[in-house]
Amino acid sequence: MGLPATSTGSTRKPPALSVWALALGIALQALVARADPKLLPPQEAFRFSARALDEHTLEARFSVTDGYYLYRDKMRFALEPEMTDIAVVLPPGKVKEDQFFGKVETYRGDLVVRVPLAQAAGKSVVLVADSQGCADAGVCYPPTRQKVTLVVSEPGKGPGPAVEAYPRKKNWFN
Repeated sequence: MGLPATSTGSTRKPPALSVWALALGIALQALVARADPKLLPPQEAFRFSARALDEHTLEARFSVTDGYYLYRDKMRFALEPEMTDIAVVLPPGKVKEDQFFGKVETYRGDLVVRVPLAQAAGKSVVLVADSQGCADAGVCYPPTRQKVTLVVSEPGKGPGPAVEAYPRKKNWFN
């Protein structure tokens, strides 16, 4: 049996039923979107670049995309081919109670680190950055290694250009 006929003879659904159906549809769509997050590859979520500031110092930079974070204690820097860890001073991170690693310090946004360098003026060096991070969606990435090749400035020449580990692809508008 259907709904009672109105005075015009049509059978219309009560407005409350339509509102509930719409709300249910929106809730299901949000649930599906949350269950299947569109995750970025690690080199896009955690963009790494560096430049030579002078013959004694490199500047390493991570640009962490919104919705992602890096672990402070999972960050290492080295030069190829030696691959010995370089002692760097990392800024304090924001303390987070992490579902995977417990109480940790994390970085969001831009992180800039000074990397000391033995005198290498005029030489090419390969800076290696190891890091690990997660998405707020609850997915953690395996440790990631990114590399850049830099030419170290001669004394008094000033900083060199920034070099990206994975340069952004050009599109029609840039």
